Amino acid sequence: MANIIEITDFSAPELDIYARFTEAQLLNRDHPEQGIFIAESPKVIERALDAGCVPISILLERRHIQTQAREILVRCGDIPVYTADFDVLTQLTGYKLTRGMLCAMQRPSLPSVEFVCRDARRIAVLENVMNPTNVGAIFRSAAALNMDAVLLTCGCSNPLYRRAIRVSMGTVFQIPWTFLPETGDSSQSGISLLQSLGFRTAAMALTDDSVSIDDKQLLSEEKLAIVLGTEGDGLATSTISSCDYTVRIPMSHGVDSLNVAAASAVAFWQLSR
Repeated sequence: MANIIEITDFSAPELDIYARFTEAQLLNRDHPEQGIFIAESPKVIERALDAGCVPISILLERRHIQTQAREILVRCGDIPVYTADFDVLTQLTGYKLTRGMLCAMQRPSLPSVEFVCRDARRIAVLENVMNPTNVGAIFRSAAALNMDAVLLTCGCSNPLYRRAIRVSMGTVFQIPWTFLPETGDSSQSGISLLQSLGFRTAAMALTDDSVSIDDKQLLSEEKLAIVLGTEGDGLATSTISSCDYTVRIPMSHGVDSLNVAAASAVAFWQLSR
């Protein structure tokens, strides 16, 4: 049975994770086993629970206790559930964006690259994609368009940042992912690791020797890693030269490129077929 606690003191330390902690504090790099993330909205919380994530506490509007939150509260057992009316909760920073419900959860341990890639045929690799909105959007496209896994360099925004989770609609809990080993050049070492695991690598970039995204040989590859770079700068030159293919999306009307999230959807759709 849920442990319902009426909010009377906004300075209560139990509410710090919702109202006052930064993403860096939640991530807790020095002690990652104690890290926390915030899942937002009933649908996203359900997907996190389905993935085995462990809830710590919940913050929600009182009116949702017997409606949209009811089944979630049953699943979460006797964890603290902090509640109040909406006009009271709006005094907590950012609460108006929650669609009525937040859940603090323990960050799961990340698997190895080898484990994530074990049965994969199509994977996405993100190099230094720093905008959490783009990361979330890419995850949503990856889950919807038949990617088997996502790998990220250490320069990427964390997929469990609150905005990334929200934009992904919880698909960060549905598709396997992990970070590449943190080395001097995690991109190049990551490309080498993937090639050793039997993947051909395709850098999404505009170069003189790039092939079209509908190239027959590219489409016929049994195991393919699609490598995407950060908005604006794109992929590092060293990453492009390390990949087996350089791939472009044909453009019209003089447009030279797409936003990385939009480009990912096009690439995933075409290259997963």
